Amino acid sequence: MKNNPGKQGKLGKLISFLFLSVLVLHAEDFAYTFKVDKPHPYVKEAVLLTLDLDQTNHDKVLLFDFKIKQSDAYRFQRLDIKETDTGHHAQVHYMYLIYPLKSGKININFDLLKKVTTEDSVAYSFSGDRDNVKGLVTVDTAVTLPPLEWEVKALPEGTKLVGDFTLTAQIKQHKAKAHEPLPFQISIQGKGYPPVLPTLLPEEGNFTRFTEKPVIHSVVSRQGTQSTVTYSMALSHSQSFTLPPVEIKAFNPQNEKSYRLTVPPQHFEISKAERSVLLDKNDSPRVLEADWSWLKTLLGYLVVFAAGYLTALSWKWRKKSTKGVTSPLVQKVQNCKDEKALLQVLMAADHKDFGTSIEKLEASYYGEVKINLKNEKQKILEQIQ
Repeated sequence: MKNNPGKQGKLGKLISFLFLSVLVLHAEDFAYTFKVDKPHPYVKEAVLLTLDLDQTNHDKVLLFDFKIKQSDAYRFQRLDIKETDTGHHAQVHYMYLIYPLKSGKININFDLLKKVTTEDSVAYSFSGDRDNVKGLVTVDTAVTLPPLEWEVKALPEGTKLVGDFTLTAQIKQHKAKAHEPLPFQISIQGKGYPPVLPTLLPEEGNFTRFTEKPVIHSVVSRQGTQSTVTYSMALSHSQSFTLPPVEIKAFNPQNEKSYRLTVPPQHFEISKAERSVLLDKNDSPRVLEADWSWLKTLLGYLVVFAAGYLTALSWKWRKKSTKGVTSPLVQKVQNCKDEKALLQVLMAADHKDFGTSIEKLEASYYGEVKINLKNEKQKILEQIQ
């Protein structure tokens, strides 16, 4: 029988596809299966990855903690996790959506933690009420999983979006006054890698551009990411101008074809304001009329300041006049050489303001406390004056 090279080539591709898309491996106490729906994706093409963990050693109670490692080579999102625990037979099903971000060979790396515990520990950890869950005691072991190697295909040159998208543009008006903003909105929607771009406006053109951050609405499922991204902008100019066409090159990995999302060139009519409208008939401010209200306010402040200053001078003069008459008691206090003499002078004065000083002098005289005679005399003199 003759061999058919065409059939052999197709068979070889099919075997290679099955080998790469389904990988069944065994580890201690469990087996695991990786599946991918696209073994050779394009850059930013969604790949559905699933991992099934199946406990093979039924003498233990097993738990698993699985994560995909972060990397600049890809972006991922977990879609679902299903856990089935029938006694000593744990089964876990993970589902992820992964977008490769670089062409060529990339490795998808993982972290897996196997946790061994007992039925008693599980029962103990869930005893008590909802707010009093006790800690589960486990023996943790890091399991090394081999990375998944992907050969990622490059995109056609100049490609900005990957997926199946449509574009709609809304321009509310094409006529405006000089420097009046012209609202401009573009929406891109469809399935694929989220269509988020730094800017959509062409660089050429001397008009003024106003942009806001795009508003993104995305829903992720096993079929991919469905997105609607809205770009709000505004344009302005002092004279009429034409916005060049907006062109975005996109690539659909499903049919492996490139296409373009476009907004045709837009012409805007800008009306210049008449000179008579720009010039005000009235001078503002009027050059022949001076505003002297500030002087009135200043004079008011000066009057208040002068009144306060004269009041302070009057009070100071009165105080000096009073000090000019020296009380005989002042001279007696000043002439006292010790506590005993000062105590006698104060007791002879018989004044209630000296009660505290008399108590201190008595305590000092009888040796109970020590005081500074000079300071005490100064306090008494201040009370007299």
